[in-house]
This record gives sequence, C-alpha cells and structure tokens, in this order.
Amino acid sequence: MVAKISLGNSLYGALVYNGEKINKEKGRLLDTNKIFNDGTGTVNIHRAFEDFKRWMPANSKAEKTMMHISLNPHPDDRLSDVDFARLAHEYMEKMGFGDMPYLVFKHEDIDRHHIHIVALRVRPDGTCISDRNNFYKSKDICRELEKKYGLKPAERQKITPDMPIKKIDPNGDIKRQVANTVKMVGMRWKFQSMGEYNAILGLYNVRCEQTDGRVNGREYHGLVYFATDDNGNTIATPFKASRLGKFASRTAIDNRFERAKNKIDIKPTKRMVAEAMASASGKDDFIAGLKEKNIDLVLRYTEDGRIYGATFIDHNTMTVLNGSRIGKEFSANALQRWFDNPEQKPVQNTPDVSAPLQDTDARNDGHASSDTAQSASQQHKQSGRNNEYDDIPSLPGLDLFHVGPGFDAEEEAFYRAMQRRKRKKRRGPKL
Repeated sequence: MVAKISLGNSLYGALVYNGEKINKEKGRLLDTNKIFNDGTGTVNIHRAFEDFKRWMPANSKAEKTMMHISLNPHPDDRLSDVDFARLAHEYMEKMGFGDMPYLVFKHEDIDRHHIHIVALRVRPDGTCISDRNNFYKSKDICRELEKKYGLKPAERQKITPDMPIKKIDPNGDIKRQVANTVKMVGMRWKFQSMGEYNAILGLYNVRCEQTDGRVNGREYHGLVYFATDDNGNTIATPFKASRLGKFASRTAIDNRFERAKNKIDIKPTKRMVAEAMASASGKDDFIAGLKEKNIDLVLRYTEDGRIYGATFIDHNTMTVLNGSRIGKEFSANALQRWFDNPEQKPVQNTPDVSAPLQDTDARNDGHASSDTAQSASQQHKQSGRNNEYDDIPSLPGLDLFHVGPGFDAEEEAFYRAMQRRKRKKRRGPKL
C-alpha cells in the first residue's frame, strides 16, 4: 500500500475535490471522525466545513492547518467498504491523528479503488501535530497494515531508463500517467522550445500550456498539463505543474531548453531527413520515408489548412527539432510550397551545421493561435511574392552574403509583422 501525504491550508478546496468525486458517482463518503455523517455516503460540503471550523483554534502559528492523505492498495487487492474504513481509522490512529476530526472518502474513478482522508492537524489549543519523519513513519505503518489485512506490498513505481513511455489510458490513474510521461520525456528527450516539447508530449496524448498572469499584484508564470485522446481532445481536468512535481515546473522545463542547446547535434537528423526528402515524391512519401528512419514529422496547421509549424522527432538521437532549426529547406514554408507543388522540391544546402542554430519557428510554434498564424498567412498572400533570392546560384567570393540554414526570410517577416502588431496593441490607438 502506498500512502501520499500533502499538507495545505485550503481545507475547503480539499472538501470540494472529494465532494466532486461523489457528485459524479465516482466515490462515496465511508466514515468520519468528529464530523457529522448522515450515513448516505454523500457529504454536505458546507456542513462539513462548518464542523471543521468548530475544532479549529482562533489563533495558531501553523501555516498549513490541514492534511490530505491518499492510501493506495495494490491494484490486485480488493477491499470492502468496511475494511477500507477500518484501515483508514487504524492508519490515522498510528499516525497520531486518532483524536483529530477527519473524513474518509473512497474513490472509484479508476480501476484501483483507493481512499482519501481529509484531516485537521491543528489542535483546539493551537498546537500542531508534527509532520517530522512522516514519510518513514507512514511507510512502516503501511507495511504493518499490509500484513494485518493480507494486502500485497506496493511501492511507488520507479522510473528506469528502459521503461517504455505509453499513451495515456483513460481508464487508468490519469494524474500518475501524466506525471510519469512528463518525467520520462524530460529525462530522455532534448528539445529547445515549447513547440518541440509539445510535439514529443503529443505522441503520448499529453499537452502542455503556459499560464501567465498576475495575482495580488504579483506576476506568475506556470505550466498546465492536459491529458488528451488521439484527436487532441481533453479527457480530464487539467493538472497544474505543481501537482505533478518540480520536474514539470516552468523553471525545470526552461532549464531543459538551455541545457539542450549544448547537447543537440543536428547533423545526424539532418542527414536522414535530407535522404528521405531526396527520395520522396510528395508529402505522404516523405512522411513514410521518415518513419522508416524512425523519425516522426509533426505538422501544425492554421484553420485554413496552411502549415505554420513543422517538427521532426528523431527517435534515434532522442532529439526534437523544428524544421527551420535543421535547415531552411525543411521549414514550414518550404514544406508547404513543396506539398502544394510536388515537382518543386526544396533545394538542399549542405553548410556546416556544427553549431546550434536559432529557430525561427520556435518563436511562435508553442502557442501561436490560429488567428495569429492565419493573419500571417494573409499578409503573405497579400504580398504576392516568394523569396526572390532562393534560387540564386552560389558565386565565388560572395559566401559572406549567404544566409545560414536556420534562417528563413519569409518566417522572419511573419515574426516581425506579429511583433509589430503586439507592440501596437500594447501602446493602444493614437489619440
């Protein structure tokens, strides 16, 4: 049996979380201690909150006044509601919370039924029950209860280098699956932008979005993770990064972006992508050729069907690269022109690629809205011009004026146009 203990100051939030499970018929209230229980298996959240307040002291130095515990038996264990309730009471007694008010909920939202306990940890006199050595104490108690109730030993699943990453199973523990996916992707893959990060997460039906805002005058920058189906539709309540672990935080992911810059070698991926392009007759043939080389191509489209982002996922080198990072001929615009006119295959250049390249797609690949991408598309349609210098032959002595493989004039124009629009919106209209 695995126990997870969380301390917090939002008692009402913990009650609402468990109450919603009951309302969705995915759980029930098994028992209470010093809190009203009408025996129906449901809970009146407001009434329970008021009961807890009666036991809370007027003054206390404790910042985290409540605790939320989940007890998770082995998936093969099957306990009755009576056994679950008895197990919860014995656990709380041995942890030193036998005299504290608490509620015991059973969750049935996944195949592995488990229980949640919401408890107060501050006594009426204002003193707080210590959480020192809670982890080791709880672990010993779990081993003791496993023997008493004939349960199978269950430990937290350890992430190993050879553990396969699987797609999210809607019938399983979604939160744990998302957490494991995010952790393993971060450990194994190299990426340098949110678009590249989402490209690899998307293979396993996970999506990440940035959240920026201001609360009480203070700015915050975070990440939110979503579990999706094969069509990208959200299938569960999103999870803040803080609920998954530090490895999923904005700071941790930004640090991975920085570290990847010095670790990524684009040459092996570029060589294989170039070989697949050289032998391909069009879009489908190109994608099939990449698959044979163990490379996935993720294309992002605007609402009108135009490609605004292309990302190559190289399973050989465990690297995720936006097209323009590899080379101009592999960028979203170049691929769009080729797919529209299969006979006009991009001209491949082979400059020195030993140094990491800046990615023009990365500036707007992670969260470029369809409106933004569409407006950029319209600007290009209005201009009516392609890059007039794409096909100029190489001339001796003029190498200094050739752009590198990470530069795309059209995409740069997209980016500058969108930046001007953003600045204009921030300044507001002229009076």
